[in-house]
Amino acid sequence: MSAVLRRWAQCCAVVCLAIFGQFSGVTGADAASIATEAALAADPVAEKRLLALSEELRCLVCQNQNIADSNAELAQDLRREIRGMIATGKSDKEIIDFMVARYGDFVLYRPPVQGNTLLLWGGPLVLMVLGLFLLVRYLRQRTRRVVETERPLSADDARRAEALLNESDSK
Repeated sequence: MSAVLRRWAQCCAVVCLAIFGQFSGVTGADAASIATEAALAADPVAEKRLLALSEELRCLVCQNQNIADSNAELAQDLRREIRGMIATGKSDKEIIDFMVARYGDFVLYRPPVQGNTLLLWGGPLVLMVLGLFLLVRYLRQRTRRVVETERPLSADDARRAEALLNESDSK
């Protein structure tokens, strides 16, 4: 699609949305934003970039979802912001750097390994090693206790056990 046709489609979309907005309460700014999103959605390369970037960024409201999967208003705003940056020609690295500068490393689904994120990266490994150490220690102590309580029967205990067995056989 040529640039002239794309621009013409955007203008038509804005006019249609503005007319429709009179009946539904959509403002002109909302209509322009929707039209821009629709124009970018028509570009499959931009949409692929948006999807890839959205999967790398965490929703700050949901925290366990990326912004591609989240329906929170903040996630929608972030997707809109990314669309705008893609439209202005920013690279993926520039967009990620902007989001990190604005929201911190927490916005990244895979934060970088730094001094302040070592616990995040190494914590599960430390907990697993500690758990294995405690399990081995417990099993050794348990085995030692079992061995200590297993001693041979004294002569008196053996006679008593034999008498009980003979008594049960006679019945």
